[in-house]
Amino acid sequence: MKIVSAHVGTIPISSPIRNAYIDFSSMDCSILALVSDVIVDGRPVVGYGFNSNGRYNASAILEQRLLPRLLAAPEAELLDDDGALAPERAWRVMLRNEKPGGHGERSVAVGVADMALHDLAAKLAGVPLYRWISDHYGDGKPDADVFVYAAGGYYAPGKTLTDLQDEMHRFLDAGYRVVKMKIGGAPLDEDLRRIEAVIDGVLDGDGSRLAVDVNGRFDLDTALEYARALEPLGLFWYEEIGDPLDYALNAVVAENYRRPIATGENLFSMQDARNLLRYGGMRPDRDYIQVDPALSYGLTEYRRVLDVLDRHGWSSRRCIPHGGHQFSLHIAAGLHLGGNESYPGEFQPTGGFTDDAQVVDSRVAPGELPGIGLEGKAEFYSVLRGLHA
Repeated sequence: MKIVSAHVGTIPISSPIRNAYIDFSSMDCSILALVSDVIVDGRPVVGYGFNSNGRYNASAILEQRLLPRLLAAPEAELLDDDGALAPERAWRVMLRNEKPGGHGERSVAVGVADMALHDLAAKLAGVPLYRWISDHYGDGKPDADVFVYAAGGYYAPGKTLTDLQDEMHRFLDAGYRVVKMKIGGAPLDEDLRRIEAVIDGVLDGDGSRLAVDVNGRFDLDTALEYARALEPLGLFWYEEIGDPLDYALNAVVAENYRRPIATGENLFSMQDARNLLRYGGMRPDRDYIQVDPALSYGLTEYRRVLDVLDRHGWSSRRCIPHGGHQFSLHIAAGLHLGGNESYPGEFQPTGGFTDDAQVVDSRVAPGELPGIGLEGKAEFYSVLRGLHA
C-alpha cells in the first residue's frame, strides 16, 4: 500500500449564529483526501479528513509541512509489521522536526490528516472505523450505538423565545432527549428567561435534560454568579465556563457548584488534558471531558488523553467529545466513550452523521459503511470527491 497523492481544500461552514464569544459568519474548515494505490471496484481507495467547527482552516500547515513529509516518507515507515497502513507511524512522520508545545492550529492540521489516515486504514481493511478502532486499540467489543445530544440554542439576529422553543422541539422530534443551548452572550436575567423557556416550555420542567455552554466567556465573579443561579435548575452540565487554560477558575467553580461541569474542547494535547485533571478541579464521578479528536492531533493523540484519564481514575464514559461529526461517533463506539455531540442542521456539509442515520432515544449507530462512512453523506461526499476527481 502506498499513498500516491494528497489533496487539500478549504470550504465554508459559515452561519449567522453566534455564541458568547464568536460568531460563525466566516467559519471555514480544511478538507483532505489521501489517495492510495489500492484499487477496489475500479477506483482507488481514498481516506478523507476535515476539522471540526470553531477553529478555522489549517490548510497551509497541511500543504507546506505535514503532507510533504508524509508523501516523502519511505513506504515502510507508514506500515505496520504486517504491511498494513499504521496511522500512528504516519502520525510520527508528520510531526518530525516539530517542537513540543504551541499546539493551536498545528493540532488542527494534524487532526485532519490523522482522520484521513484512520479512514483510509479502515477502508483498506474493509470494515467500518469503529470496528477497526475496537480491534486495534480497544477490547474488540465496540458499542452498537452511542448517546448523542443535540447542540443548538445559539444567539441569532431576531431570534425570539418562541423560536428557541421551536428549535428545541425539533430536536426532540428528531429523537434527542438531551439538548444544549448557549448562554453568556446576554445578561444573566435574559439568559435565565431563555433557560426557563426551554425547561418549562419544552422539557416538561426537567432541567436534567438541558446543558448550557458559555464558550469560555466568564471571569470568576460572573462564573460564580451564574453558578448560584443555575444550581437549583439541576442541569445536565455547565460547560466551558472560563478561559480553557484558566484551570484555577474552573477549580473554584467546581468547589462551589455541585452539578456536573464539562470542558476540554479547546484543549489540544495530552499535556493540556493532564493539566486540566491536575489543576482544574474536575471530578471523575460527575464531570465530563470534551476534548475533540479532530482538533487535537487526531485519534492518535486522543488515545494518549484516554490513557492519562485512566491513570487519574477516570472512566472513558466521562468523555463526550465536541465536534458533532461522524469521526468522533466512531471513536465513541470503538473506545466506549460516554457519547458524542450532535449539531442537527448546523455546520454543513461537514457536521452530522450519515444521511440515513436515525436518532432513537438520544442514541445513534455509526453505521456499517467502510471507514468513517462519509460516502453516506451525499452533499459532503460530492465535495470530497471533487478534491481528487
